[in-house]
Amino acid sequence: MDFEYSDDQSLLKDSVDRFIQNNYGFEQRRKLVATDEGYSDKNWSQFAELGWLGMPFPEQYGGFGGTPVETMIVMEAFGTGLVAEPYLPTVVLGGGAILHGGSEEQKQAILPAVAEGKLKLALAFAERQSRYNLADVETSAKKDGGSYVLNGMKGVVFGAPSADKIIVVARTSGQSRDADGISLFLVDKDAQGLRVRGYPTADGLRAGEVYLDNVKVGADALVGEEGKGLPLLEKVIDHGIAAISAEAVGAMKALNDMTLEYLKTREQFGQPIGRFQVLQHRMVDMFIAHEEAKSMAMMAAMRVDEADETERKKAMSAAKVQIGKSARYVGQQGIQLHGGIGMTDEYAAGHYFKRLTMIDRSFGDTDFHLKRFADL
Repeated sequence: MDFEYSDDQSLLKDSVDRFIQNNYGFEQRRKLVATDEGYSDKNWSQFAELGWLGMPFPEQYGGFGGTPVETMIVMEAFGTGLVAEPYLPTVVLGGGAILHGGSEEQKQAILPAVAEGKLKLALAFAERQSRYNLADVETSAKKDGGSYVLNGMKGVVFGAPSADKIIVVARTSGQSRDADGISLFLVDKDAQGLRVRGYPTADGLRAGEVYLDNVKVGADALVGEEGKGLPLLEKVIDHGIAAISAEAVGAMKALNDMTLEYLKTREQFGQPIGRFQVLQHRMVDMFIAHEEAKSMAMMAAMRVDEADETERKKAMSAAKVQIGKSARYVGQQGIQLHGGIGMTDEYAAGHYFKRLTMIDRSFGDTDFHLKRFADL
């Protein structure tokens, strides 16, 4: 199998890497996440100009017809810089839901605006009681003539504070945890009865709780087929898994490089601590963990569009398990080898560890995906 990037993919990688190097130093990032928005509108506009926001969308919708491999390239570089802009919730999750399940009218209205940087999205799928079960949905959507009325609450909605529209997962029929009866609705953030309580997450990004109190939407707000939304949601979340797997690989690479440089310069007992063999062995193990994660992230990117649903899920769960294991090991060892400085907010190592920890918990942790893989 050929793992070499094409010429266009190599140019994309060079472009994203250069942007991170020039515009996303650690101190710059700290200032961004400390603002009310938590990211830079200027950076977001540059993402649009460079074509990254439309990368996964077909050309007829203002995109570039990219594959998950292009998304992997972008997300890996974003992991290296701990990028705070809401690329995952807008392009991968929200844009993915419209791309894979939306009507032609929805695609024409939403995707070009996303690609141009004029519209941000969020996917509200989780609830307090649902844990990682995508079918555990109690938010209701009841028919009212030709409309739907939504009631309920969605938790930890990535990118919700900055989103212009929120794709809400609600139940149109059945009982909680039934596979059937789940539907997706595109809701304006300023819709009457919708309220977002935003907050920073542990890794410095932004999420929010979304409250729906008799929010009325038209039939044209339905994304996909009524009551048959679970397969669409699972597909979108699997694309999210592939994306954050690549992001984790970038974060691990940055933390490994940072740790190696620290071992070369930090002196103890009259010599750099990197000369001690036991620490060299730890660095080798960290390198191996990163390489294992990278292999699985590449596999996830190549198989996330697998036509066989079971095979796709197995591949994503296998990747998520390895990413979780590698992220924990690299993160913990990076902090250990840095000593006390690794725990300080002024130093980058702890911020990479926080992001890696959040990635492990997003879309199902290691234990959840190990069980899902075994069940499949």
